Amino acid sequence: MLQVLGRSSSINVRKVLWLCEELALPHEQQPWGTGFQPTDDPAFLALNPNALVPVIRDGDFVLWESNTICRYLAARAGRTDLLPAEPAARARVEQWMDWQATELNTAWRHAFMGLVRKSPAFADPAGIEASTAAWNRMMALLDAQLVRSASGHVLPQGFTLADVVLGLSTHRWFMTPMPRPRLPAVEAYYERLSERAAFRLHGRYGEP
Repeated sequence: MLQVLGRSSSINVRKVLWLCEELALPHEQQPWGTGFQPTDDPAFLALNPNALVPVIRDGDFVLWESNTICRYLAARAGRTDLLPAEPAARARVEQWMDWQATELNTAWRHAFMGLVRKSPAFADPAGIEASTAAWNRMMALLDAQLVRSASGHVLPQGFTLADVVLGLSTHRWFMTPMPRPRLPAVEAYYERLSERAAFRLHGRYGEP
């Protein structure tokens, strides 16, 4: 059985758990990370030298990096609706997945770590303010893309892996205690995702 290593409070672990539910994929979760088994344990480092969750074990095959895991699982299941086989269509999905992992994550890191995690290293008000502004700008780009796609999802063809990763980020944006603009398309998107049982189970889990 597929093993998912990582705690449910991790946004990146929840991407994988949500996708497993969408795929009706039997899996066993092992809680590693803060508050559970430490990821600096030699047994975990042998699987992922970065000491980060999630990691999956599929038989003898081990994989880390949450967005890559999502691509692997969708391809493994033959779900071309989630990750198209045609190169241009696939690239569009991966473009938004990579944007989530780079531009969007970079924007929210300081604000989230300061306002939610209460990390002393991210407590300076100027840094939080700048990060909040950058985060809101990135979410406005997502809002504009949702308007352009006109499907209720990130891409015109409907629900894809781009929505799995960006759905988690959208939940984090709404749950972080900070000023944010009204973004009607993002608000409608969040409610539409919330109609999915797998998103309610894993995407809207506990803290952001």
